[in-house]
Amino acid sequence: MRRNRSAIMTLALQERRVNYLDHFVRDPQICNGQPVIRGTRVILRTMLASLAGGCEQDDILRNFPALTEDDMKAVIAFAAASAEEDLPWPGMPIE
Repeated sequence: MRRNRSAIMTLALQERRVNYLDHFVRDPQICNGQPVIRGTRVILRTMLASLAGGCEQDDILRNFPALTEDDMKAVIAFAAASAEEDLPWPGMPIE
C-alpha cells in the first residue's frame, strides 16, 4: 500500500510541476536586468521577499493583478530549485 501511495504522489507532483523559466525574464531594459515575471515589472526578489515575510499567495495576487497562480507556483519552484543547488550547508561538526 505504501509503495502505491508513493507512486501516486510522485505522479501527481510531476503533473503539477511548473517550468519556472517560462515565467521569468532578464532584460537589461527592464528593472535594470533583475529577473521579473514575464510581461510585468514585478521583480522575482520582491515576490520571494513577500512570501518569506508571511504574505499569503492570495494577497500577493490581489496586490499584483497582472500575476497568475502559475506565476506564483513558478516563484516557489524557483526558490525550491535554488535551495537544492545554491545554499551553502554548514560543515559537519568535528568530534
